Amino acid sequence: ELRHLVPAIRSIPLFVFIGTGGTGAALYVLCLALFNPDVSWDRKNNPEPWNKLGPNDQYKFYSVNVDYSKLKKEGPDF
Repeated sequence: ELRHLVPAIRSIPLFVFIGTGGTGAALYVLCLALFNPDVSWDRKNNPEPWNKLGPNDQYKFYSVNVDYSKLKKEGPDF
C-alpha cells in the first residue's frame, strides 16, 4: 500500500543530504592528506616537504584574494 511507503519517501532527501555531506567531508580530508605540505608520507626521501614549496605553490584548498602566480620570494634559501 502507498500508506507504508510515505515515511520512506519522506526520508529520501535526508539520506541524500547526509550522504552528500559525508562524501564532501571525506574528499576534503583526502585532499588535505595528499596535498598539504604539513603531511609527510615519505619521511625517508622527503623528510621536510614544506621547505620545497616555492612562493608560487598554492597549497590552500581555496584562496579568495591571493594570486599565487604573481608572488615573489621574500626570504632566504635554506
